[in-house]
Amino acid sequence: MAAELIVYACPTGPLASAIARYFSQSRQRCGVNAAHRFPPHITLTGFFHDDEVAIPLYTAALAEAVERAKASRPVQPVQITRLLLREDFHGLLIESPWLEALTADFAARVLSPTRRDEIRLKSWLHLSLAYEFLPARHAALAALANEYVDIAQPVEWELRFYQRLPGDEWRTHGDWTL
Repeated sequence: MAAELIVYACPTGPLASAIARYFSQSRQRCGVNAAHRFPPHITLTGFFHDDEVAIPLYTAALAEAVERAKASRPVQPVQITRLLLREDFHGLLIESPWLEALTADFAARVLSPTRRDEIRLKSWLHLSLAYEFLPARHAALAALANEYVDIAQPVEWELRFYQRLPGDEWRTHGDWTL
């Protein structure tokens, strides 16, 4: 059976702690929504599938891509542009040409003869706080987001290579400070 793999950029530090509090409170007060099935993240690739024995190829390629990208890393490699609170989606909008270039470099260079599908790069960078929630929960979720998530809070980012396991469990196969 093929492993289901993906590349995320995940927040760490004060903003990550605030997002964790938001997730906990939103689950308690408004019930589970689709964002709760994932660790807080910016999706950089779509899911792709390969044999588990190929995972070291991906981790090595990601490590090399991070190392190559360091030379062009801007002071703030990831910009949170705003908190978006639509009736069907709540999240942080992200701009990061640097991160997109790093991910494209990884995807172009990693070679695995057993990969089942292409590595699809994501262009709408965002960090989901809530989606697939009942419309009646929009106002309460928006209030919680405004209460807990301040986009001006300090944040660092890690590039993480995940495998999704049955039951929406996650295994990290590598992480790199950005």
